[in-house]
Amino acid sequence: MFKTLKNDVDVVLEQDPAARNRLEVIINYSGVHAIWCHRFTHWLWNKKWYFIARFISQVSRFFTGIEIHPGAKIGQRLFIDHGMGVVIGETCEIGDNVTIFQGVTLGGTGKEKGKRHPTLEDHVMVASGAKVLGSMRIGHHSRIGAGSVVLKEVPPNSTVVGIPGRIVVQDGIKIKDNLDHISLPDPVADKFKALEEELLEVKKELLELKKREATQIEKRTTH
Repeated sequence: MFKTLKNDVDVVLEQDPAARNRLEVIINYSGVHAIWCHRFTHWLWNKKWYFIARFISQVSRFFTGIEIHPGAKIGQRLFIDHGMGVVIGETCEIGDNVTIFQGVTLGGTGKEKGKRHPTLEDHVMVASGAKVLGSMRIGHHSRIGAGSVVLKEVPPNSTVVGIPGRIVVQDGIKIKDNLDHISLPDPVADKFKALEEELLEVKKELLELKKREATQIEKRTTH
């Protein structure tokens, strides 16, 4: 237990350059508070003390702004950066060394029973405001871009951006192990750029046709 608590603090010191020492992390980091509270409520949940587990988790939500259902399974060294607005559903499973930024939702779809929330494998990063919805697996070492909405499985070593989420990088390209969650490819912007270039080509062809037509009219009038 103490090793787990130490890991929860150490990962913040490693990942967050603003963290100066362990005491500061223990006292001031709401992400750590939410995780520690969840580890206790998850133990209560496994003992089938459902009501008290839910009650304590709601108290934690009130103070931290982070909602983690007591039934969710969380591995070692989860780092929740800032954390306000993070929601983690009942049947979520989170592996080791996962990073989650503020505003992330790991939620379900519809009212189905059983496994209805996502599984995040080891070394996954989910950036600010991203929504991962439904019972699917996010493969290890994958990154979900800020504001993305993921509705399908993501294979390992992938980068996903957009609404709905699209895989823009998979294997072959090394994904840096850092917190740079804004410098990601944008397939929507790339598509708009391609359409703009195509429109310019069409305008150019129209101008050429108009010039030819004007030249032909001029020739006919001179004759």
